[in-house]
Amino acid sequence: MITSEVWGKTPCGKEILLYTIKNASGAYVKLGSVGAAIQSIVVPDKDGNMADVVIGYNDPMSYFGDGPCAGKVPGRFANRIALGKFSLDGKEYELPINNGPNHLHGGPEGFQNKVWESRVIDDAVEFMYIAEDGEMGYPGAIKVVAHYEWSEENELSLTLTAECDAPTIVNLTNHAYFNLNGEGSGSCLGHSLKLNAKQWLPTSDSLIPVGDSEMVQGTPMDFTEAKVLGKEIEQDFPALKYGKGYDNCWCIDNWQEGQLQLAAELYSEESGRLLEVTTTQPGVQVYTGNWLGGSPVGKCGRSYNDYDAVAIECQHFPDSPNKPAYPNTELRPGQTYQEAIIFAFKTVK
Repeated sequence: MITSEVWGKTPCGKEILLYTIKNASGAYVKLGSVGAAIQSIVVPDKDGNMADVVIGYNDPMSYFGDGPCAGKVPGRFANRIALGKFSLDGKEYELPINNGPNHLHGGPEGFQNKVWESRVIDDAVEFMYIAEDGEMGYPGAIKVVAHYEWSEENELSLTLTAECDAPTIVNLTNHAYFNLNGEGSGSCLGHSLKLNAKQWLPTSDSLIPVGDSEMVQGTPMDFTEAKVLGKEIEQDFPALKYGKGYDNCWCIDNWQEGQLQLAAELYSEESGRLLEVTTTQPGVQVYTGNWLGGSPVGKCGRSYNDYDAVAIECQHFPDSPNKPAYPNTELRPGQTYQEAIIFAFKTVK
């Protein structure tokens, strides 16, 4: 069942909508038209008790410009582009710098800070945003659609599509943060994580990949077997020092364009909740909420603290436009960008 309500209005009077999709078991998701956001995911624990397992805000205005980018679809290019510069077809483009020396998540007026058009279509909710040529420095107008479905099995499926009228670049994801004990319940560092990834992308101190991937074996970046997030987070290892925790991209094993592949499994022994993430994307950025402190007041009635939740962002690799060896992020007229992410919630007794 899908219901909608007017959640609020922008200062210029544009309505912000909030949709609820509930299944027969009573589990539900809430989706907001600011940034095509996942505002809530309410699912049972091992004893059948319901809780909201993603961070977010009750006030829709808190979603504009929030540091965490909580639950939203950033764009036109998720993650970082070094020095805010890239070349396409021989022409160099400059983008706003908003993260140290780099461009992050499409810039300060990226897709995550826009009110998207929205509609209910069959058993799904769709959000659409059209960015004009030159918006945030990117070439070409682009139409982006985020299509969400919620199943009877507590699976939230997101399909992201885009079309353009001139050559451009695109990298889309969802930036939801998870705490499987319930948002506002404290640190997520006791959760265990398993990644379907034997390689990761080392970065500079400003979190730009330095080039080739490396094997995770023998490093704190090894999640090929389930491991508690906090177990090695304080080790003297460059990546963990740069980001004050994990904020890195792993290369999903056996990636093939257009094919769904398991990316990650997140588990809380306390609640018995298990999250399985599958995707068509080649990479997964794991961010342990290292800078959540100072966020807007959350649904729990307080600002979130560092490490209160973990983001699992399926995407193309950071700085791909400047790394020809990485999977291609160019989009041209007549082509359709299409990627999928599925968040499947289960319980383990």
